[in-house]
Amino acid sequence: MTEPVNKTGRVASLDALRGFDMLWIMGGNMIIIGLATLTGWPFLEAAARQMEHVSWHGFAFYDMIFPLFLFIAGVSLPFSMAKRKERGDTGLQIWKHMLTRLVLLIFLGMIYNGLLRLNFGHIRVASVLGRIGIGWFFAAVIVLYANRTWRWIWFAVILLGYWAIMALIPAPGFKAGDLSWEGNLVGYIDRLLLPGWLYEQNYFDPEGILSALPAIGTALLGALTGDFLRDEKRLPKPVQKGIAILMAGIVALIIGRLWHNVFPVNKKLWTSSFVVYAGGWSLILLGIFYLIIDVWGKKKWAFFFQVIGMNSIVSYLMQPMLCLWCVRNFFFEGLINHLPEAWKTLADGLTYTLVCWLVLYFFYKKKIFVKI
Repeated sequence: MTEPVNKTGRVASLDALRGFDMLWIMGGNMIIIGLATLTGWPFLEAAARQMEHVSWHGFAFYDMIFPLFLFIAGVSLPFSMAKRKERGDTGLQIWKHMLTRLVLLIFLGMIYNGLLRLNFGHIRVASVLGRIGIGWFFAAVIVLYANRTWRWIWFAVILLGYWAIMALIPAPGFKAGDLSWEGNLVGYIDRLLLPGWLYEQNYFDPEGILSALPAIGTALLGALTGDFLRDEKRLPKPVQKGIAILMAGIVALIIGRLWHNVFPVNKKLWTSSFVVYAGGWSLILLGIFYLIIDVWGKKKWAFFFQVIGMNSIVSYLMQPMLCLWCVRNFFFEGLINHLPEAWKTLADGLTYTLVCWLVLYFFYKKKIFVKI
């Protein structure tokens, strides 16, 4: 058994889990869909149905990718904050880092959305990276100034406060508590305040203004988990921590599912029940990866994921910026066109994943790790 992770050290399982998360937007989803198409096996067909977002209320595996990434960013927070304090960073230096990271992520998110086309009337301001930046930033502020008890209080206030806002404040022309596509308060505020165009048929944005509030809760749940991993007094044995994280995940799933009955699980609105339910799955996955990699020391199997996870921002940005689908087509399209139709989706997924991973492996071998 390995020693407990030190208070400022790196949790190896986080890189692997982050890589596992990113795999599904690097062709992993196509691999599952392709296997289901090829075999027709019921369990693979069921898995394939999980490879797309739920249209409105509800939850699928593919809905977990974004909150899991934000959760992992939160888990790292107490470790990175402790490391900065240990090396003597002043409060001003920490704030400079936090603000720089926030601005960079918002800017990179807008570039991902097409900022460099310079069509400013049609630019989408909200973005996945922007939401990660905002959620991480405000969670970092709470971690910087609040003790652990107050961090839990802030977590509860954020989720209950968002629930109250959505339940009690109506969008003009609709009743309070309306969570329909047309009548929700999130969409009204986005249409009122967000410039440019909105992702959902120009009606609201899933990474918009009001729904950024509970996303802070997702990052903060990760930070609370990071606090637990750093704590050497309660459950000092790593295996106990891993099991406790698994159990906490199961409890969160139950709470999220019960909350769904009065405040539906909805990724596009990032409802409080979604934070808890997705957080439950995030905790379970972290518990599994932590036990296998950090506790039992079984690391070799995770190398494939770690290569991705150690350059997660690159893995996200490089796909459109380097047109990796074009690279994949250059090398493999001719071969795939000669395959039987039933094999093509699987071949698409495998070859695209291979191209993406090889680019990241090049970065890994050259020890190029882009951190923001």
